[in-house]
This record gives sequence, C-alpha cells and structure tokens, in this order.
Amino acid sequence: MAHLLIFGLGYTTTRLAARLRAEGWQVTATRRSADAAALAFDDPGVAAAIAGATHILSSVPPEQDDDPVLVRYGRLLKTAPAGWIGYLSSTGVYGDAHGAWVDETSPVGSKRRSARVAADAGWQALRDDVRVFRLPGIYGPGRSAIERARAGQASRIDAPGHVFSRIHVDDIGTCLIAAFDHGPPGVYNLADPEPATGAAVTEYACDLLGLPYPPLERVDASAMSPMARGFYAESRRIAAGKMVRELGVRLRFPDYRAGLRDCLDSGPAA
Repeated sequence: MAHLLIFGLGYTTTRLAARLRAEGWQVTATRRSADAAALAFDDPGVAAAIAGATHILSSVPPEQDDDPVLVRYGRLLKTAPAGWIGYLSSTGVYGDAHGAWVDETSPVGSKRRSARVAADAGWQALRDDVRVFRLPGIYGPGRSAIERARAGQASRIDAPGHVFSRIHVDDIGTCLIAAFDHGPPGVYNLADPEPATGAAVTEYACDLLGLPYPPLERVDASAMSPMARGFYAESRRIAAGKMVRELGVRLRFPDYRAGLRDCLDSGPAA
C-alpha cells in the first residue's frame, strides 16, 4: 500500500491527505502537538513512519534560522527507503523582482526570508531525489477573499505596480499527486498563469457577493503589520511552465476568478 508521511498537517496537506485516503492510501501525519489526526512532531512513532513510508512530504516552515524537520530527522530522511520526498517551499525565496516574471532558474536570496532560502537549499541538498515545490499565495474554501469580504475584513490596497501570483489549494494537491509519477527531481514553481493585484481579487469577490468595494488604502497609511508591509515591498510574477511541461498538469482553477467561484460554491472548508 502506498504510504505518505506528512510533516506538518495544515490547510493544504489536510486536503491532500483526505484526497489520498479516498484513493486508498495510508497517510500518517505530524503536528506540533498530537491530536486525532496526527502524531506529535517529536513522537517516537515518527521514526517508524519514516522507515515505512513510500512517500514523504514536509510542509513545515523554518523556525528562526533552522528547518525543524531537517534538524530532528535529517539523518533518517537521508537514508529513508521512501522513493519520493517533497518539500513545500515558498516563491518568496525569489525576493523582489519589480513585477518581472521569475522561473526556477531565477536567483534566490532575500534578507526578509533568509531562513526560507536556507531551508529550500537544505532540502535540495538532502538527497538527489528530492522535489521542492515553491508556492505563491494559497487560497481555497474557507480561506479566500470570499470569506474576508463576507466578514467585512477585505481590504483594497493602492499599491501601484504591485502584483503577485496565487494557486488554489486543490490545484496544489493535483500537482503533488502528478509529481508522484511524473517529472524529475528538482525545483518546481506551482502557480496559476494569471498574476493579479490584491485589489482586483477583492473586487471580484465583492462582485460575486454583491457587496460594495472596501475603500482604497495607501500602503503607507493603512494599519499594516510589518509582515504585510514587507509583502507589499515585493512584486513578482511566477512562471510555472515547468509544472505544465514536466508534471503534465492542467489546473482546474486557471485564474482567481474560477477559484473564487469555487470558494463561493464550496462554502467553509471541511
């Protein structure tokens, strides 16, 4: 039986796990603390799961300057019998491209995300069959502009020239499943082909709901966290041609409009 071990059972990987279990897979997962769905990250059973898994995927982000999975389990992972190992990274490793397109050959390195850059490189260096998936903004049922608009928490930021890429959570699952059988090891950008402004996404969500647009706010005048200010300081368009060529993926949600319509129809996340 195919057996996937997931480090970090979060929004994206929970939906992937449900999909694979429905297809007959065994799925073991970890979280920081144990619950009905996952082992605790430091549970002794994790080592046995590493030894027994056919596929291993980590979605755990770095903490401070280290990747906790590599620190604790790197030695076991390096010699694990699993035939497939993947890591969910971030397109933030490319830093600010001033709105230009970036692909897997583009340089990485950003002071704001130095730990993520190091973790990305660490997984690539772990063994020669690792696949690193760099993800942009993730949205889907229960976590989209639809929910923010309904709750009165949507915003429109006036940030001239700022665009970013995104991908629907279930399209991430489709890409990962495709990568189980297709494409060589290496780095893959996962993104839909239509980068857009945050304001455009908010406006479309409001249109779907029949709600008025929130007022435009200036980046330097809005009540933003340092993380949000850093986000608007960077602009890039993510090219994911390798995803199509090597994995043979055709996204179910090729743009934010299709994705938001699905979020509206799906209701809250399961």
